[in-house]
Amino acid sequence: MTFIALIVVALVGILFLFAAVRRLRQRKIIGGLFHGATALVLISLCACAALLLTGLRTYQRLSFEQPAGELQLTRSGDRQFTAVLSYPNGERASFALRGDEWQVDARVLKWHAFANLIGFDAAYRLERLSGRYSRVEDEVTQPRTAFSLNPPQLIDPWDLVHRYRSWVPWMDAVYGSATFLPMADGALYEIKVSQSGLIARPLNQAARDAVGGWH
Repeated sequence: MTFIALIVVALVGILFLFAAVRRLRQRKIIGGLFHGATALVLISLCACAALLLTGLRTYQRLSFEQPAGELQLTRSGDRQFTAVLSYPNGERASFALRGDEWQVDARVLKWHAFANLIGFDAAYRLERLSGRYSRVEDEVTQPRTAFSLNPPQLIDPWDLVHRYRSWVPWMDAVYGSATFLPMADGALYEIKVSQSGLIARPLNQAARDAVGGWH
């Protein structure tokens, strides 16, 4: 529905553009400039709105706790693991992680209750998967691995809201969320997102053993 409204406004802008060209050809300078300026404003607004909506499509709607993915780990060396992240839509991605634990980060947009009533659900986007070490000393001295889970966006709603928070009074919170658990050979974890942020749970015995012996 939103895209239909954008198309209608864009068509109106194009009509104003044609009208501006016609008036300029008729040497009606003032009318041509007025219609040209109107066309420029309408088309520019549509372009910006389209880019913003494209950015929002990378965020998942969050109205309750829902699955964000599963992480399967396989040991490939000393403190080295191959991590396969499976998304709910069936897509999979493989990463080489180093360390004792894995961590996933997300960005969350949360609206006030009134905005929820008119259809603005909280939204999230997984941002990064990384390996981490249990000891702070190792974090400083050992190799680090971190991978982006989303390509850079030309217009990112999270960045806009974070920068111009005072202009969006219906926004309740803009925050990052992260969760981490130990890596172990054969461990399988589920990653879920709730209104309070990311949640990770073990799905098989290898993962439960790793969490049970976690220090």
